[in-house]
Amino acid sequence: MKAIYGLYPTPSAAQRAFDGLRSEGVPIGRITVMSSEPLEEWEFGSHDRETVMPWVAIAGAAAGLIAAYLLTSWTQQAWAINTGGMPTVSNWTNIIVMFELTMLGAVLATVLTLLWTARLPAKLSEIYDAAISAGRILVGVINPDDSSLSGIERVLGATHAEGVRKVI
Repeated sequence: MKAIYGLYPTPSAAQRAFDGLRSEGVPIGRITVMSSEPLEEWEFGSHDRETVMPWVAIAGAAAGLIAAYLLTSWTQQAWAINTGGMPTVSNWTNIIVMFELTMLGAVLATVLTLLWTARLPAKLSEIYDAAISAGRILVGVINPDDSSLSGIERVLGATHAEGVRKVI
């Protein structure tokens, strides 16, 4: 079996199913919750909010700044012009290029991190039901252990799911 899931009409019913699966011993990372709208105020909708994206954006910005400084300073040293006794490399004249490449590094790092953490482009999820588009909330477990299958099915049925479905 690949998955077992139930469909719920309200977020409170989906939360009861989520809590029931956790009490049954299913790790949070194995529980799948899908809905047509964000439900971040509920525990099941916010258990995976941590992200490394801000730190990757900062690292991308730092890499862009370093690349900009090296590009402008090496270019000014390679094709030096007479500056009348002033320094050949001046950060005041390079600040626009440094700013632009810093922002480019941050934006590219953020977009690539978004694609990586969202697993895009990827195949569709192993479980999906058209009722999600009609406002139902899917709560299920992908690749459940055979030993916990009966407990998962009991929890999904006891929390008033609109039918417990198995995907083989």
